[in-house]
Amino acid sequence: MNNERARTAPDLAESSTVVAAGGIVIDTSEGDTRVLVIHRPAYDDWSLPKGHVEANESLAAAALREVAEESGVAARIVRDAGTTRHTVHLAAGPRTKQVHWFVMHPTGDDDPSSRVPDGEVDSAAWWSTSTALSGLTYAGERALLSQALTLL
Repeated sequence: MNNERARTAPDLAESSTVVAAGGIVIDTSEGDTRVLVIHRPAYDDWSLPKGHVEANESLAAAALREVAEESGVAARIVRDAGTTRHTVHLAAGPRTKQVHWFVMHPTGDDDPSSRVPDGEVDSAAWWSTSTALSGLTYAGERALLSQALTLL
């Protein structure tokens, strides 16, 4: 993992940038390749787990925390998967959101469907790669997943 990934949010954040981290969690333990996805009711989207990096938290630690919080799945980082940027519209106006991604593998047999729904994530699931490549809401996340799958 490069040094940038070990840096913390205050080191990377610009006043106009929201810094986040997330995981492309891929499981091959049951013979078929499957991908961890979440549904966020506030956006009515299916996406990969991600979230804000907290003060003095490394990007890797934030990604692992967000995956566990949003899906109930414990994971380990396999490799860096790059960074995406997109515009988010906040009360203070539009800002750039920079998401640092990591390819991960689950560390156990956690069942995301048993996660108790909350206001942020109401469903988490393992999807087949074909379902994820067509069913994730955001093209950028579909492209990240496609790239991650070519490196398995």
